[in-house]
Amino acid sequence: MKILNAEQIRAADAYTIEHEPIASIDLMERAAMRFTEALYHLYPQPVKTAVICGTGNNGGDGLVVSRRLLNRGYLVETYVVQPKPGGSPDFLANLERLQQLKPPHFITSEEDIPDFSEYDLLIDALFGSGLSRPVTGLFGRVINKMNATGKPVVAIDMPSGLYMDTPAASEGAIVRARHTISFQTPKLAFFMPENYPYVGDWQVVDIGLDRGFINQQPTPNTTIDQDEVEAALPERPRFAHKGSFGHGQLIGGSLGKIGAIAMAARAFMRSGAGLLTVSVPHCGIDIIQTLAPEAMVWPAQGDAHISDISVFPKAGTVGIGPGMDTRPETVAAFRKFLQHNNLPLVLDADAINIISSHRELLSLLPPGTILTPHPGEFDRLAGASDSHWQRLERALQLAKEHKLVVVVKGAHTAVADDEGQVAFNTTGNPGMATGGSGDVLLGIITALRTQGLPPVAAARAGVWLHGRAGDLAAAEKSQTALLATDIIAYLPQVFRLLGW
Repeated sequence: MKILNAEQIRAADAYTIEHEPIASIDLMERAAMRFTEALYHLYPQPVKTAVICGTGNNGGDGLVVSRRLLNRGYLVETYVVQPKPGGSPDFLANLERLQQLKPPHFITSEEDIPDFSEYDLLIDALFGSGLSRPVTGLFGRVINKMNATGKPVVAIDMPSGLYMDTPAASEGAIVRARHTISFQTPKLAFFMPENYPYVGDWQVVDIGLDRGFINQQPTPNTTIDQDEVEAALPERPRFAHKGSFGHGQLIGGSLGKIGAIAMAARAFMRSGAGLLTVSVPHCGIDIIQTLAPEAMVWPAQGDAHISDISVFPKAGTVGIGPGMDTRPETVAAFRKFLQHNNLPLVLDADAINIISSHRELLSLLPPGTILTPHPGEFDRLAGASDSHWQRLERALQLAKEHKLVVVVKGAHTAVADDEGQVAFNTTGNPGMATGGSGDVLLGIITALRTQGLPPVAAARAGVWLHGRAGDLAAAEKSQTALLATDIIAYLPQVFRLLGW
């Protein structure tokens, strides 16, 4: 799904109004209807509700929501923050409609702000997606009063005070929503960890904007969707054999950390590749052959740590890093490996940490190499970031400069490529924030590369499959008790759901 900016959303509104055709006030009615349908699922029983509106089109949405909730039996009071007379034409038209049903309260000064704590639910309809200045003055005081109640807030389209396409202002008030129900497409701000206190859990409702127009809009930002993953996965012909699906090699492990590369190996074998060879120091040979009997072992030099690396002659792709350690002899072995390697690479964990300490090694990575750092590893590699916005800018810069695919892991893992595109994952859950989860991801992505998927497609499909398996595992095991090996165990169900 494309992530559009505020200007593109306005253009999509205008195009739909002209070409559907539909009156703007009827489009507002449709948007509010979709919002209330989603709200009913969140709050199926009528509760005492305050709808707090501005005087623009977002406020008009709120007026329609009030009317619909009243007709549904909710106990609703509507508040219009109006420091001066006026409003958008559609706001004024819906104000007149609501006044015939139940007149709203007007907040024209601080003395008019009610005690919002007497309500069970607050609906934020102050500002929409086009906000470009900090919220101060009377609107800011209203927002602060809303936030101070601690009551659940549901934002219409965007939490008021939060910018859609740029970092939040350092000053001004921002609504702290528990839920955001957004129109037509997700907003870029939703994917930034620092915005979660304002956005809360979000969902998108289809308000019928012209799909053809939206599909034609250029954007560097998208989400990773199931259809994309289904299209990327390779066919499995009737007369295929194990050699048809590639031979990969995983390299890593050290004394006390063989489990990391073992989990990567098990995830690799659960992700469709035909053959796997694992290279570990001698202390890990028995462990790998016990935990991943489907894999072959091609021992690396060294008893407790890798001191030399050789590529298995039949390997077509290499994943390297889990549990590898960063001892001097391992760094030297890794450098030598990169100097002679010409195979596609997927790097994680200590492979990335070594490069962070020896940045000259970046020039040895072949084009299309996939890096899978968590935020801490990425900041060590590219420099500390003040915000996730800046982190993603640096990921794009790194990808472009060195022809890489950079997978910045997180709640919405971002895949940045050298074409300037960023794709955000929408599967996964907090239970996956557990040791070994990243090792599993390396195994999945390496397996997809081994089967011939291009680097960007492998990275995008890999993070989606990883997250979807984690969701299925959490549904059965709970997020609290989720283990990295549970993600591996639920990969077969994911492929079954996809029809593979």
